[in-house]
Amino acid sequence: MTSTQTCSIYPVCLATLRRIPAMLPALLITVLSMAWLLMILLMPTGTAVASPLSQPQQSIVVGYLELQLPSPPLLSNVLPEPEDNGLQGAILGISDNNAGGRFLGLAYTLEQARSADEAELGAALNRWQQQGIQLVLVNAPAATLNAFASQYPELLFFNVGSYDDELRIRHCLPNVLHTLPSRAMLTDALAQWLIKKKLKKWLLITGTRSQDKDYANAVRRSAKRFGGKIVADKDWTFDSDLRRSAQTEVPLFTQTKEYDAVVVADELGDFGEFLLYNTWYPRPVVGTQGLKPVGWHRVIEQWGAAQLQSRFDRQAKRWMTDKDYAAWAAMRSIGETLSHQVPYSATSIRSHLLGSQFELAGFKGRKLTYRNWNGQLRQPIALVHPRALVSQSPQEGYLHPHTELDTLGFDQPESQCRLADQID
Repeated sequence: MTSTQTCSIYPVCLATLRRIPAMLPALLITVLSMAWLLMILLMPTGTAVASPLSQPQQSIVVGYLELQLPSPPLLSNVLPEPEDNGLQGAILGISDNNAGGRFLGLAYTLEQARSADEAELGAALNRWQQQGIQLVLVNAPAATLNAFASQYPELLFFNVGSYDDELRIRHCLPNVLHTLPSRAMLTDALAQWLIKKKLKKWLLITGTRSQDKDYANAVRRSAKRFGGKIVADKDWTFDSDLRRSAQTEVPLFTQTKEYDAVVVADELGDFGEFLLYNTWYPRPVVGTQGLKPVGWHRVIEQWGAAQLQSRFDRQAKRWMTDKDYAAWAAMRSIGETLSHQVPYSATSIRSHLLGSQFELAGFKGRKLTYRNWNGQLRQPIALVHPRALVSQSPQEGYLHPHTELDTLGFDQPESQCRLADQID
């Protein structure tokens, strides 16, 4: 009779056998601890024993730079961005890096500079460079990022605050990497979903701000790229509060040729929320409102993301935003690189991140890598509404010779950037 057959007679023995797989990690730790203790006891008196945690720690200091712009007045009751939007993601990334870094002799710390005065940020950057800091996360508009990156070519900057497409196709600097998706990546992700759902005819409504016009340009490009047709292209001209009149004003404004979907370009949320359920034709609203393409959102829980969300919630007492995720991904890119014993220098870290050996586990169902021609972090784009994840692009069937992730945003032939050629 085998041991399993014998144990089947005795329920206690059978229960013990079933628990053995779960007990293995604890048993392994116990055995290793006993071996460590035995080695200490057998050593001659006075011999020093070095613990992995007692090794000298190399200090890795990363800067976080944020230009705090005032929020403009809006016509709708939108929820404002958190005051620490982006910063909390950087803090969580530092914590995650230290969780593994202490076993490698690495100690990560974060230096912060947040101000509405660009000169103050410049002074902080100058001070950091003199202190030997080589890695800086920047949460600021494209013009500010470009100015700092041009002024300090020896530093490596991570863009965690600007969606600007020009940074990825023309205004490319060899010392800037992007963990925040570009607008083109967002609108390409949306266009793939619309075409797959056979929603090919779009009404495009654009706000008056410059970022709205940039988003609309990205929508037009995506329509041309994937076969969408913009049947009407309208600018939002209302300057009154629609909270009481949207039901009468919006249907008339959206009365045009028949369309399959309304695509909104209203990044700050000035009017887009009033379009839902008020359009002339009963059609889905997508874009900056309604079904929205995002780099990150609180409804993402697949691929292990729930544990990232819960850790962030415990730390920040709020939900994680796309800028928080971008800052976290930048920090983890640094931590992942240095865990492979890459020298701590901006040049070495940049070369590794743009190389074929780098991969980041980013809780998005795919390993994330950087495009070596413009420094953009490849990543899937979620399509969400406020309460649920609807889909994730790239959509099935959109193929690419290298990776399907490069169907989102500007591919190498479409970009004038050649970042890899500018690296020593």
